[in-house]
Amino acid sequence: MPPFATPKTASRSGFAIPAEWNAHDATWLAFPHRRSDWPGKISSIRWVYGEIIKRVAVAERVALLVNDDKTEAHAKSVIASVGVNESAIDWMRWPTDRSWIRDFGPIFVQKDGTAPDLAVAHFGFNGWAKYPEFHKDYTIPRLAAQALELRSFRSQDLFPSSAGDVVLEGGSIDVNGKGSILATEECLLDPNVQVRNPGFSKSDWELTFRECLGAPNTIWLGNGIAGDDTHGHVDDLARFVSPTTIVLCQEADGSDANHRPLEENRERLEQARLQDGSRPQVVRLPMPAPLFFRGQRLPASYANFYICNAAVLVPTFNDPADRAALGIIAELISDRPVVGIHATDLVLGLGTLHCLSQQQPSL
Repeated sequence: MPPFATPKTASRSGFAIPAEWNAHDATWLAFPHRRSDWPGKISSIRWVYGEIIKRVAVAERVALLVNDDKTEAHAKSVIASVGVNESAIDWMRWPTDRSWIRDFGPIFVQKDGTAPDLAVAHFGFNGWAKYPEFHKDYTIPRLAAQALELRSFRSQDLFPSSAGDVVLEGGSIDVNGKGSILATEECLLDPNVQVRNPGFSKSDWELTFRECLGAPNTIWLGNGIAGDDTHGHVDDLARFVSPTTIVLCQEADGSDANHRPLEENRERLEQARLQDGSRPQVVRLPMPAPLFFRGQRLPASYANFYICNAAVLVPTFNDPADRAALGIIAELISDRPVVGIHATDLVLGLGTLHCLSQQQPSL
């Protein structure tokens, strides 16, 4: 697929995707409504969202998507019960198919300098190349750009012969805000399973990251973790916690399905280089014991944490490794408290805290 660079790209206009730990104006969430994503658990999941909203709203606004009157009523009841004032919420009556806004929501890019600016890097979404219900989710970045009156950079401008925007989910990448980006080959380059952009090559992705996100240095990992419904999202196994430090999940049990893929990713990171040519510091993060539901392995991982202004929210699983994971992350991100959020029910939906949130950078 031959690329065609254009001066209208985000990067050529001075925009780049900032790190998650930079200041936010808001966190975007989509209040849960799809019962089949959490069989028999939708009521408890709403209370988990209430806890998340309570933690986030301490120091930033919450842009909350609600499907309809019924969903909004549930949301307002939960928010009032956890002690959050409705005035802290920007209510968006925008129907969605699911609640995993990390993957279908707006990916914001920022322009620093004397006239700071914010824009949306517009990508496509196709239900993880797996689910047919995605057309409502697909509209959210456009609606967000319109509501915030932001410029939108279309990824399709790089590939004018393509049918539409490049399909990219926010959970498939992680950035350090200085020009480096993490991604997995399993998710983005597998030619047969959950193919987002047929025919897309590694060089196509690297061009996309450079021009659409201002991240010219891609660090490619291999496979994701067992149970990952997205076929290899990087936010379940490796995350930047500073411009130079990456946490990488480790499975100590050599017989576990995650052991070898995570060790192979460790080997890759040992050879990796950041945008300035230096090597990243790699810190190992434990994995919880495997969780299953109806015979299906769930993607339980401490790497699916979310960094908001007031705290680092880390999924916990009633596991002995919870304490160790919280301690490691607290040592690495010391400028805000680290808070565990019970996610044993949440992960039934095949995602946790990072999957359900999206940050809007502050100007």
